[in-house]
Amino acid sequence: MTEESLSFSDDAAHWRPLRLQTLVLLRWLAVAGQTIGVLFVHVGLGFPLPLWECLALIALSAALNVGLFLNYGAKGQLSPHFAAIQLAFDLCQLGGLLALTGGLLNPFALLLLAPVSVSATTLPPRETLLISVMAAVIASMISVLHLPLPWLPGEELGFNRIYVIGIWVSIICGIAFIAAYTIRVAHESRLIADALAATELALSHREQLSALDGLAAAAAHELGTPLSTIALAAKEMRAEVEEGSPLAEDVELIISQAARCRAILSKLRNLGSDPADMFAKAPLTDILAEVARPHEGRGKAILFYSERATGAPPVFARSVGLLYGLGNLIENATDYARETVRIDTEWDHASITVAITDDGPGFAPELTARLGEPYLTSRPRDPQGSDAHQSGGLGLGIFIAKTLLERTGARLSFGNAKASGHARVTVTWPRAAL
Repeated sequence: MTEESLSFSDDAAHWRPLRLQTLVLLRWLAVAGQTIGVLFVHVGLGFPLPLWECLALIALSAALNVGLFLNYGAKGQLSPHFAAIQLAFDLCQLGGLLALTGGLLNPFALLLLAPVSVSATTLPPRETLLISVMAAVIASMISVLHLPLPWLPGEELGFNRIYVIGIWVSIICGIAFIAAYTIRVAHESRLIADALAATELALSHREQLSALDGLAAAAAHELGTPLSTIALAAKEMRAEVEEGSPLAEDVELIISQAARCRAILSKLRNLGSDPADMFAKAPLTDILAEVARPHEGRGKAILFYSERATGAPPVFARSVGLLYGLGNLIENATDYARETVRIDTEWDHASITVAITDDGPGFAPELTARLGEPYLTSRPRDPQGSDAHQSGGLGLGIFIAKTLLERTGARLSFGNAKASGHARVTVTWPRAAL
């Protein structure tokens, strides 16, 4: 047995791991019960039996428990394979005790069902099938090969063979029933538990969406007044500077950017509202061109491709969440691109896909799996440096875009188009989402 025995294998990824502490505790209970039973029959009732052989088998179980505790402690989680090996040992040990004390005629032969029940509750079907077959084989062997049932000295106790066969059939039927029924019940219990966990996750996600709407509305409200002040001051400065001077160009830039900020805040105030004008719906290609237009003047080429599309472009509702989410992803790609941002669109009868790829350094491999989480960034930011005033770099942009696009029914995936970089964000909608 090695440390790998305590790992939880991928084959049982959907099954609850059995703790080592659980099996050890059950085995200690079995050791105590077997010891009391053997001593009571031999000493209390005075029935002759192979006492030392029985105690040796019981001591073997106790030694296994001590060895497991010394090697692994009591907090490990067992792989299905290692757990099945331990249950198989318990079956063999119990079968040996029963063979020394009457075989299936021993009333405690019913305990052969216990390892099968534990296996069916906690282990995958393959391991449970092996344990069940092993229990059936042991029951069949001890029905023929066993010492006499302990009884009063000098008095012979006889049983009809048909009665013994009936006990064997009942044990086999019990093994089959427990294996099948318990597996089914345990599987349904796991499904219910997983469904409850998924429901809690969905409710938590919904709460995050509601909080996001409230946060956006609050931010828009709080930023409205200082932004209006900045715009007013800039317009007064424009009246006092000479036309055509560098300072006038800076003032015009401030005014234009303030207007852009006001437009963004207006969108944030209406994240949850539905468009009701005549342009409420538009083809996907037009929506992408619209959200990419503000970023075309930043010295980067934005290229559109629809080479693998079949049929007319799908029509989307021009919701604020869709526009903001796609626009944020394109803006992020433009920030990191060296020269080109490529937007590929593909659609068929089943799904619609938009892939946004830049020719920049790409996503860091250690961050790819966590992209979309808030406050996750690959941008080095020095609180005292030149970028300390920037609000980007916290991972909130991708988090908000991902959240808003998922609200429209999309699934997002992040990766690199090439080994050398070229970050790619893929957004996929099932047709049913439209």
